[in-house]
Amino acid sequence: MKISGAKILLECLKKEKVKHIFGYPGGVVLNIFDELYDEKSLELILTRHEQGAIHSADGYARASGKVGVAIVTSGPGATNTVTGIATASMDSIPMVIFSGQVPTMLIGNDAFQEADIVGITRPCTKHNYLVKDVKDLAQTIKEAFHIASTGRPGPVLIDLPRDVSAGMAEFEYPKEVNIRSYNPTYHGNKWMTKKVTQMIAEAERPVIMAGGGVILSEAAKELTQFAKLINAPVTTTLMGLGGFPGSDDLALGMLGMHGTYFANKAVQNADLLIGIGVRFDDRVTGRTADFAPKAKIIQIDIDPTSIRKNVRVDLPVVGDIKHVLKDVIKSIKEQKLKFAKSSPWLTQVNEWKTEHPLSYKKDSDIIQPEFVVEKIYELTKGDAIICTEVGQNQMWSAQFYKYDKPRQWLSSGGLGTMGYGFPAAIGAQFACPDKLVIDIAGDGSIQMNIQELATAVLNKLPVKVAILNNGFLGMVRQWQELFFKERYSHTDLDGGPDFVKVAEAYGAVGLRATKPSEVEAVLKESFKIKDRPVFMDFACDWRAKVFPMVPAGAAIDEMILAEHVSEPKKHKNRK
Repeated sequence: MKISGAKILLECLKKEKVKHIFGYPGGVVLNIFDELYDEKSLELILTRHEQGAIHSADGYARASGKVGVAIVTSGPGATNTVTGIATASMDSIPMVIFSGQVPTMLIGNDAFQEADIVGITRPCTKHNYLVKDVKDLAQTIKEAFHIASTGRPGPVLIDLPRDVSAGMAEFEYPKEVNIRSYNPTYHGNKWMTKKVTQMIAEAERPVIMAGGGVILSEAAKELTQFAKLINAPVTTTLMGLGGFPGSDDLALGMLGMHGTYFANKAVQNADLLIGIGVRFDDRVTGRTADFAPKAKIIQIDIDPTSIRKNVRVDLPVVGDIKHVLKDVIKSIKEQKLKFAKSSPWLTQVNEWKTEHPLSYKKDSDIIQPEFVVEKIYELTKGDAIICTEVGQNQMWSAQFYKYDKPRQWLSSGGLGTMGYGFPAAIGAQFACPDKLVIDIAGDGSIQMNIQELATAVLNKLPVKVAILNNGFLGMVRQWQELFFKERYSHTDLDGGPDFVKVAEAYGAVGLRATKPSEVEAVLKESFKIKDRPVFMDFACDWRAKVFPMVPAGAAIDEMILAEHVSEPKKHKNRK
């Protein structure tokens, strides 16, 4: 029996065990949305903007480990997804996006709401398709989910002309996928694995550097076992937070531009750096010529194109992190290597921790943003999903909340997308309905996708949004203060909205704290609310900055610390 392309699409999604789809309707996808009208096993969450839909699907994928799914219409509907797709691509997030397209006979004629979304997204998708025949639809969808979720994950886009979704064909979903040119390597070379073990045995000052690949390959357990086995300190990238318990004695926190003093010092003085699921991006390495200058570098990654892309590597191992770490652990045990529980190296690292811990001005009568993040950590006992926007709020959240588990930190790392956090939190709440989900935001970035308040209210989602309101585009202002003679060109957001009233206008709850003594009470009150979102407006110190800080072009041990910087001059609009 033949069924429509729209019906085939929904049947394919059910075969892939999809439960939630995020999207927005339009003319050329009406066939699909009409089929969704009577569909009981698939829930479409109507967002208020296509970018919100993509970020929600992204947050859903990061929190659950499943493939996120979104459906949008053609033209502007499709082009509105590009920022979200690029965000997912940079962070290797598995997603499948369905975009509507004008009928095949009109493609290339500048038809109403036509856009070449396949061409537009080619640089920021893992792969994309234009389906021209309804008979190819099921096979295409099967391939898309396979490509999105295997190897180094990433977003895949399927462009669906209207006549394809309306066309009729017999439905048969392929049982397996065989793509001749796509065969990811999962098991590392055995000789390379033994060489890793040898280099570890010879090292006196090893450091493990763990990235997002650890989380994507579900290898947090193996990483912890490996680190404990060799007694090596562990630093994580921004994307790797939660891949190793942040409260563990071996944890160094994040490294790089706003990494901890002790993580950066450890990397720069190590004689062996074991990079696991990392791509050594510029925010981590600083000046690459002087990155880890005393160390031999091992890089373990499933993506061969990431090996040696940014830094010199002495030993590359291509393979899935989980499989490779299991093999290395097995090799260490077979060779009966023993590692001391204490060593001069660990003593030195602990001295650096004591010398310059993360700190901020704790005796202030103005709310310090770091204090808010610390208080969130204290009240949640580290058991929450934390989403962030981008900027100072993101860095303080990375520094002052200890992530002990994978998939509890959701943030735009590679692209640095303002407006990501709130819709991602909505996606995470659908993926994990019983979890406390908190978006830590800035007053600038929260306005980028604030319309998704309607989505959260309509679906009775208890997402909490902690707005660190300093009246500025804070991170840009910090750079202007330190490197542009305090010329705050177009970063002052004075006159911004009343976020409590905005929340109430949408039917959400709005709360505000104007002094440190009110912070805990506001947080506790928000945590009690279970049937709608909450905006918490924290009036923070506009002068607060993120430290340590590595200036552009510097090595990562050339850090600016808080004590190196004097207070800014009095600003005309600030106390």
